[in-house]
Amino acid sequence: MKNVMLWLLCCVPLLGNAQSTPQAALNAPPGYNEELAKSLGADEHGMKKYVLVILKTGPNKVAKGPERDAMFSGHFANIQRLADEEKLAIAGPLDGTDGWRGLFIFATGDIELAKTWMAADPVIINGEMVAEYHKYYGSAALMSVTKLHKTIALKDF
Repeated sequence: MKNVMLWLLCCVPLLGNAQSTPQAALNAPPGYNEELAKSLGADEHGMKKYVLVILKTGPNKVAKGPERDAMFSGHFANIQRLADEEKLAIAGPLDGTDGWRGLFIFATGDIELAKTWMAADPVIINGEMVAEYHKYYGSAALMSVTKLHKTIALKDF
């Protein structure tokens, strides 16, 4: 009986600590949220592979009017669709003074896949813009921008 009591006193506390807690979580800094990190696709550094797309002025300038308006309406709808499908981390315009018109950051590290997502965009289809692709390694927190943005925007485009 003494041996059982001694075993209980010595070993049960150790067994209690041997839960299936991942080693990374045991060494995690204060405030680390493992569930959030997983949901955003973060690696151990809180980072993720993306494809950065730079939209540049293309060979075909679509003249002002209904055709151009429809093209940009479709462009904005495409951005919204990609964001809703969680394929797009962020997108936005650039000033265009150097021919750089906008950027997308896609939630993939695969440039060929990103090209298929861009191919449906009316500004690409019409040649108003051309896309340049780059691999990018950045914070996985970018994936939360779309949801957060919806909480601060009063109007859609």
